[in-house]
Order: sequence, then structure tokens, then C-alpha cells
Amino acid sequence: MSQTTTSAADEAQGTPPPERGGRKPPSRRTTRLVVTIGLILIAALVVFLLLSPPNPDARPVSLGFSYNSFFQWLGNLGPIVQIPIIVVVFAAVVGILLVLIEFAPRAGKGYFWLRLISCFAIPFLAFMLLRPYQGAVVYVIAIALVAGGLLFWADLRASQGAGYLYQLTLFMAPAAIAILVGLVYPSIATIIQSFYDKTGENFVGMENYVWAFTNPQGFWSIINTLIWAIFAPIFATVVGLAYAAFMERARGERLLKLLVFMPFAIAPVSISLIWKFVYDYRQGEQIGTLNAIIVAFGGQPVPWLDIWPLVNTFCLLFAFVWAQTGFAMVVLSAAMKAVPVEQLEAAQLDGTSAWQRFINVTVPGIRTSIIVVLTTVTIAALKLYDIVAVMTGGRANSTVLGFEMVNQQQRFQSYGHSAALAVLIFVFVTPLIIYNVLQLRKQREVR
Repeated sequence: MSQTTTSAADEAQGTPPPERGGRKPPSRRTTRLVVTIGLILIAALVVFLLLSPPNPDARPVSLGFSYNSFFQWLGNLGPIVQIPIIVVVFAAVVGILLVLIEFAPRAGKGYFWLRLISCFAIPFLAFMLLRPYQGAVVYVIAIALVAGGLLFWADLRASQGAGYLYQLTLFMAPAAIAILVGLVYPSIATIIQSFYDKTGENFVGMENYVWAFTNPQGFWSIINTLIWAIFAPIFATVVGLAYAAFMERARGERLLKLLVFMPFAIAPVSISLIWKFVYDYRQGEQIGTLNAIIVAFGGQPVPWLDIWPLVNTFCLLFAFVWAQTGFAMVVLSAAMKAVPVEQLEAAQLDGTSAWQRFINVTVPGIRTSIIVVLTTVTIAALKLYDIVAVMTGGRANSTVLGFEMVNQQQRFQSYGHSAALAVLIFVFVTPLIIYNVLQLRKQREVR
């Protein structure tokens, strides 16, 4: 009876029961300490591996094949043959992971050895398939052994039981590797590159950032990007909110919303071409819609995309707003429908006008959605490229950070300047993303 009471009390408190044989459950403090030390050791080995001087005479050590040799062999095949091979290889890798996820976490001596072998074999094979140089094999083996031993030891001491942490790691590994390879590593490499010259060999400190704020191309790309980030979300949100309010009780609401949302579904290049024809300027017969109207009323055609300052920037900005308004309208319209009808009826009984109800009841009720729309459109404006590239090519000081970043790399082969501009985009976007995430968390807490 006492054992049953003790077990029930342990389950109610969420503490793991003592193991059989009288052994105490593993200490979480010890586990965290060892894991932290192990991760620091792995990081140190990676740093030593990257900083070790390369030996040009050393040959890569291979297991007989590598990622590079596989893709070289695959590239020599026809496109029709490449597709099924990629599908088969991808299915084989996924199949192996699923088998390990299904069977390895089970209890038993055989599954214990399966976990132990796979913990060491998977990181070792993953590193060796990169064909490390002879001087780097020691680091590769050490990293694989530490990573495998760390995973197996922490999994064995997991409070949920052996196999839980192993299974969780296999589930998360593909996504984590994709994030590390496709996001974290390029970000770190770009930040480091921004402190080197255009060749990427000579350290120049902050010169690239000084260039960004003093050179006309860099300076106007920053100024124009800030103009886009300020005005584009305001215009798109205000117009989208107006559309959502007026269409809420209009006939044919679905058709009208579809027409307004359609530009958002069009590719940015297509939007740029459409508005480039609108602003088209020539001395003879006008094909641009805007100049055709001006000439029809006796005026002279205007080179809209070449008028600086600000005119050409706002001409490009209106094309962007035309596309983003549909997104703002759909999000805000859905939020307006979620505003409680009781609040609107109570405000109406108090004798308020429709405008007062909209300002004092509807807008506060959709505040979170307005913030989401503002931050989302601002992020899209900060990383803009297509519209500027197609409509002006950055001429007449209409360039923005996203376009100038690509322009510096592809046209001038200046990788240092391009990396510095990319870092500035990251600096501008990061606070908005953090703020957006915090707002979404607050909204979930309220719900």
C-alpha cells in the first residue's frame, strides 16, 4: 500500500521514480555539465580544424566515394536519369532514419548495441564523406567520437528513458542540418566576408561599412531602403484596411476581394513589367498609360523613372504597394470578422457613428493583425530586389540594398561590399522579426 502511494505521489509531482536495484535516477546537473563540456570541446575541435594551416601536398582521405564524387558522377548523367537516382538515394536515407527511429529506441540488449553503433557510425560517415585532408582526419575522427559518445551518454541518462533523446535527435537532425548549412553557416561567412576586400583575401576592417554610408551607390541604397520601409507598409496597410472595411458589406464581396488580391499572386517580375509600361516615356507616340493620359490633355510626357530625388523611388514604391495591398486586405478582413458583434452593437446603442465604431472598436480589436501586416510588408520592402532590377536597374539613384547587394557582387565582383550590404539588411530585418514573434506570443497568451 505504501509503495502504491509513493508511486502515485511521484507521478503527481512529475519526478521520475527511482530505478530498479535501488539506483538513484541520473543527476540532471551532471548531465548538463558533461553535455556543455562536450559541446565546448566539439566547438574547439571545429575551430582548430578551420584554423589549422592547409597542406597543399596532403591528399584527401576517402572511404572510396564522397559527396563530391557522387555529385560529379551524377552531373555526367542525363537529366532523365538523374531524377530517379536522386529519388532513390533520398528514399534510402529517409528509410534508414525511419528504421533507426522506429527500432533503436526500444529496450533490449540488441537495441542498446544498435544505438551505440549508430551514435558513432553516423557522425563518422557524415564527416568522412566530406573527404577531409590527411591533416584533418584526426580532427574529424575526434569530433565524430565526441559527438557520438556525448549523444549516447546523454540519451542513456535521459529522464524519459534510454532511446528518447536518440529518437528526438534523429527527428531533428535533417532540419537542423538544413538550417546550419543553408542559413547559419552562410550568415556567419557573410559577416566575416564583410570585413575583407573585394577579393576576400585582405582584411580591411570597417572600410566596407564606411563605403556603404559614404559612396553614392551604398548611401542611396540605404536611404531608399529606409524610405521603402517607412512608406510602403503604411500605404499598403491603410489601403488594405480601407478595402477590407468597404468590402465587408458590399455585394460581390468575394469577387471584389479576389480582384484586389490578384496582384499579390502575380510574380514580382510581371508586376514590374506591368508598371514599367504604365510609366513608359518616349518622344513619339506614347504607349505608357500615365504619359498617354498627360499627352491627351495637352501636356508633355514625363520620364517618371528618371526624375530624382524621390519621384522615381515613389513610382517604384506604388508598384510594390499595389501588390501588397491584397495581402493586407485579406489578413485585415479576416481579423475584422473576428471582432465580437456585441461590442459593435453596444457602441451603436451608445449613439456612436460608423466612423467612431471603426476607430474605437474595430481598429483596437485587430491591432495584432495590423502589426503583423506592417512588419511583414516592412520585411518584404527591406529585401526588395525584383522591382528595382526590372524597372530601373538602379539608375537615377533608385537603387535599394537588396539590388545593390547583388549588383556589387555580380557586376563589380566586389564581395566585401556585397557582404556588408547583406549584413545591413540583416540588421534592419532582425528587430522586426523579433518584434513580430513577441507579438504572436502575446496573442497566444491572451487566447
